Amino acid sequence: MHLNSAFIKRHKGLTLVVLLLLATAGCIGYRMKGPYRSYYLDFIKTGDGSAAKTIQVGVALRDITPDMDKYDTFVDVDNDNAYKPASGFFSFFSSLRGPDSYVDRNGNGKFDAAWMTGFTTDRPAKGVHDPIQTRAIVLSNNGLRIAMVTLDAIGMFNDKVIDLRKRINPALNIDHVIVSCVHNHETPDTMGIYCGPIPTPWAFDNEHMEGVLNACKEAVEEAAENLQPAEMYCVTRELAPEGFVRDSRLPTVIDTQLHCVRFVKPGTDETIATLLSWGNHPETLGGKNPYITADFCGYWRDGVEKGVPEPNGVQGLGGMCLYFQGMVGGLMTQLEMEVPHRDGVRTFTEDSFEKAEALGQNLAIETINALHSDRVWKNERPALAVGAKNIYGPVRGIFGAAVMTGLIHPGIFWPFNARSEINVARIGEVEILTVPGELYPEIGDGGIENPPGADFYPLDPVEVPPLRKEIMQGKMRMVFGLANDQIGYIIPKSQWDAEPPYAYTPEGQYGEQNSLTPELGPLIHRECKALLDRLHAALNRKQAL
Repeated sequence: MHLNSAFIKRHKGLTLVVLLLLATAGCIGYRMKGPYRSYYLDFIKTGDGSAAKTIQVGVALRDITPDMDKYDTFVDVDNDNAYKPASGFFSFFSSLRGPDSYVDRNGNGKFDAAWMTGFTTDRPAKGVHDPIQTRAIVLSNNGLRIAMVTLDAIGMFNDKVIDLRKRINPALNIDHVIVSCVHNHETPDTMGIYCGPIPTPWAFDNEHMEGVLNACKEAVEEAAENLQPAEMYCVTRELAPEGFVRDSRLPTVIDTQLHCVRFVKPGTDETIATLLSWGNHPETLGGKNPYITADFCGYWRDGVEKGVPEPNGVQGLGGMCLYFQGMVGGLMTQLEMEVPHRDGVRTFTEDSFEKAEALGQNLAIETINALHSDRVWKNERPALAVGAKNIYGPVRGIFGAAVMTGLIHPGIFWPFNARSEINVARIGEVEILTVPGELYPEIGDGGIENPPGADFYPLDPVEVPPLRKEIMQGKMRMVFGLANDQIGYIIPKSQWDAEPPYAYTPEGQYGEQNSLTPELGPLIHRECKALLDRLHAALNRKQAL
């Protein structure tokens, strides 16, 4: 016993290191295994009942704004809205050292912050400018029931989506739940990659995430209980990019389609809900804003529901507005772009709430005018169909290394593949395709290039024909991005440009560092085409009966 004690004392440091390594290995192993290992989707459902001319629709929302009183405050000495501490764990790294300190409200010895997303990992929220929400719509017809959820968040990994689906009351008989984040860069971290100067799984705000999941569950369940008959009116507005969106990466390919769907009580002009889809990053406040906000999305929804005041305003439609993100890869943004005020006099270029309000209200005006135009058509037979399939793809690079070690997106499948999913849905003449990340519009609508200098030059475009333009069917075709997962940018392989000499600019362009692999674009295109083909074949068989 004496010898053992002496040995332990002599090698105490080594023992602690070994125990720490074993604990770390165990944690990584657990994360690499991931939850819901046996969960698997592969189905097409076209319903077993006859379709009514009116569809059953229900909507609901929940607030997901964090209570800032539960978080520590920090003293931002240099007022740069970034946390760079003078002491503590983070300050051990010289690049993170700074003059800041924090007020430890609960006395746990660590800085508990609502970390903002999308730009840097050292941006703690200082407060709330306006609320953020999750909104759900449930559709029911011909023996099928589909729920679609949109939330003010940067993204949500697939394991959390599965968790949400499992929480929903099975007695509601919902056949499938689609979850899409608007990719808001001014909201608390829901992915675990922005939670502090050095993000770690144990720094992730699990309490906030739990609140978000429960809010989504409650919104879906309330929407299902609110089902009522509705007529469905649709219009697609070709929206010129000027003043709305720019492509910050060459080649310039922008999704100009603003999709608007309005559900009204039969035989009336009373709105139950409007469903909108368009592609643009909600990042109008930029990377220095310390206040949580719904960005232009909130102003857009409010404008559609309540109206936009004079001058040059419009009357609101009422009901509930739901915005689903579109194709934002490539990269769609309003940063460094001039946005006009509706008064025709003022313009906004710098990051500001005024700019976010102007963009959102301009979108609301375009939406309402489109839904009042003579181009609106009625979806006469809104029969439902839905399909989903898990996909597995290789990972590499910095993003991939984080996935492979389970730091983010837990769950690795043989041989070093990540699991994700794609979905399709049909509502009469409206077809929806969901992709688990930020799809480049080139893959959806065409325009893929292979410039000299690209990593795979020469290479003919791989992701052809374009998904929305040529493969999808229906009078209205929507692509929901950031849906059921967030696996980064989905880049055409022939445009992959990570190594010098670069194709478009001497210094290269942003994108590849936040993509899993150059094979991701071909994989997503191939799997989406296959699932769409299966949906169309199933619908054709049903129609032939």
